[in-house]
Amino acid sequence: MTSRGRLRDARLTGAESAMLRRTAVRLGIQAGLIVAAIVTVLVGVTLAVVLHAEAEGTRSMLAAAVGRADGDVADAPANTWLVIDGPDGRRSTEGLPAGAADPEALARTARTGVAETHERDVNGAEYQIFTMRRGDTTVQGVLDLGPVRADRGHLLFSLLLVGGLGLVLAAGAGAVLGVRAVQPLANALSLQRRFVADASHELRTPLTLLTTRAQLLRRHLQRGHDHQAALADAESLVHDSDNLAAVLEDLLLAADPHAEGATEEIDLRVLASGVAAAGAAVAGARGVTVRAEGGEEPVVVRGAPVALRRALTALLDNAVRHAEQSVTVTVHAADRQAVVEVADDGPGLDPALEPRMFDRFSSAGGRSPDGRQRRFGIGLALVGEIVARHHGEVEALAAPGGGAAFRLTFPRHITGTSATPTNPSGSDQP
Repeated sequence: MTSRGRLRDARLTGAESAMLRRTAVRLGIQAGLIVAAIVTVLVGVTLAVVLHAEAEGTRSMLAAAVGRADGDVADAPANTWLVIDGPDGRRSTEGLPAGAADPEALARTARTGVAETHERDVNGAEYQIFTMRRGDTTVQGVLDLGPVRADRGHLLFSLLLVGGLGLVLAAGAGAVLGVRAVQPLANALSLQRRFVADASHELRTPLTLLTTRAQLLRRHLQRGHDHQAALADAESLVHDSDNLAAVLEDLLLAADPHAEGATEEIDLRVLASGVAAAGAAVAGARGVTVRAEGGEEPVVVRGAPVALRRALTALLDNAVRHAEQSVTVTVHAADRQAVVEVADDGPGLDPALEPRMFDRFSSAGGRSPDGRQRRFGIGLALVGEIVARHHGEVEALAAPGGGAAFRLTFPRHITGTSATPTNPSGSDQP
């Protein structure tokens, strides 16, 4: 099983996911209501302006038709009829609907000379009537409002349709904007949970080493007769404290998606030897021996020493916890690749877990082929992420003599000079 090339985000808890969903829905509803209010106001204003313009237009058209009437009732616009009452009698445009004309308005205007406009309902049909006196002749125009009302209905339907579509689009846009608005919060929560999980896991091994070193130092001091051993333990204690500070710094860099840590040339033989030596004390307390193997030729890669040490330490810690008697760390070069293998003689790997082995916590509680419990948590996920950052891959496989092995493969750095690579372990051991 291989993991390469991608980093996994920490998952949010159910409560956090529910909170973010509620926040997104709330923001979407608020945005939708705001846009709905704006659309409603705009539609209302548009409708009021259109209705006012329509009323003014019909009055102006009817007044113009009446003003142009010069004794000829046949010269009337469409859907308009003229009635002329003068000394020669009353004449009207052919086709005038029965009851549409208003004789009372004709009489009032003829008597007072005041023009008037009003609407008249005849058998369910609406008409607008304009009456005006011209000399000794009174002219009345009758406009059928049916087509105007039909156009108004079509306009109202169009406005409502557009407004409804606007509300639907506003709701959809609000939902999208809500999700986008809370996405930074989701990312922040994910990074926070990721950092807490990584820190709680990664600091466990250095703190365990510090505790073991301190206990050994106290034992030597209590005996009071092994000055060299006490001095060696004190130096190891200082070295492990420096490693702990470096791990914290690397965790902070890894938590920042925009940060790029410095890289340098690293001899994996020296790195693996230092990690094996540092973990030997804890392994010895469990009755497990740790052995580092490799050739004489430097196996150089380019990367972050602290991050690679974290990856090897996590694999070593996992191997020691499952080993029966021994753990072997092997470093060798293969063509243009640098390979590190950490193998133990404990229970093997459950094949069913291999596809999810490098996911955070998803493989916890698995069993080996012989039925014994073998647990994996966040450590292997961190190893996969670190290896991915270094453009490598990590592979889980069965150890040759039984047990489990994890193989890390990195692009090998070929140097053109004889310069000595950086010693990442802080030790003078080869």
